[in-house]
Amino acid sequence: MEVFVQQVINGITIGSLYGLIAIGYTMVFGIIGMVNFAHGDVFMVSAFFALIFLLVLTSWFGIASMTLALILVMVVAMVLTGLLVWAIERIAYAPLRGSFRLAPLISAIGMSIVLSNFIQVAQGPRNKPIPPVTRDVYTLWEGASGYPVNISLKQIIIWVVTALLLAAFWYVVQKTALGRAQRACEQDRKMASLLGINVDRTISLTFVIGAALAAVAGTMFLMYYGVVVFSDGFTPGVKAFTAAVLGGIGSLPGAVLGGLLIGLIETLWGQYVSADYQNVAAFSILVIVLIFMPQGLLGRPEVEKV
Repeated sequence: MEVFVQQVINGITIGSLYGLIAIGYTMVFGIIGMVNFAHGDVFMVSAFFALIFLLVLTSWFGIASMTLALILVMVVAMVLTGLLVWAIERIAYAPLRGSFRLAPLISAIGMSIVLSNFIQVAQGPRNKPIPPVTRDVYTLWEGASGYPVNISLKQIIIWVVTALLLAAFWYVVQKTALGRAQRACEQDRKMASLLGINVDRTISLTFVIGAALAAVAGTMFLMYYGVVVFSDGFTPGVKAFTAAVLGGIGSLPGAVLGGLLIGLIETLWGQYVSADYQNVAAFSILVIVLIFMPQGLLGRPEVEKV
């Protein structure tokens, strides 16, 4: 029982990271129907932004408080990643908005390759470690077998940050002018434009918001694992996209729910079956769910416009 609870804690932590990345996929797809396959590499670049700025704060400016450093690093990573993705959207996606559907997809794959190779050349192919942000670990209980169930401060931070951001962005989408504009563009971009909504600006802001969430996930990833490498964008990106589809692409709660499920499937399968087939298990569950629920767990059935 203790092992099961420990793996659930680990799975929720990993799934929270997937969920934060998946929100970026689901927001962009919900508005313009585009799968931004560069989003995983944007997450990786944000982790490098966090790494560089954290080393600058601790080495050059001598900030000893890791809590303060982490907050500053997260804010800077969100700003820089948002600016990067705004530039990518303006250069690589906006000119193709009226073209055939495969053109933006191919452009996104190209941007993914560009970002990955740029970081490989600029930062090198080796793992980039950082000093531990915190080593605090709390023992919840210790079973009769002597196996303790632990939760670390890093895991608590990831849980809290994910919950707060999900609540904040759900409020933005449901209760603010930007959210109303996003929902209008999702239903009919041409009609939204006729009603006075700046569609281009709404789409750009959606990309920037998704990038900011990816930057938070990148900072949390760096804090949790303590290391990042240029190839870290591909696998988390694919799993986050899987989470978005599993939860129902277009649904913010569905993206986080899908991330949590993917994280739990990975950790529990690795513990009780085989760690070599964790990815196979996660994608198999996705296939099974989509056979019976093509719209995902919380997604809405697509209505064909005629």
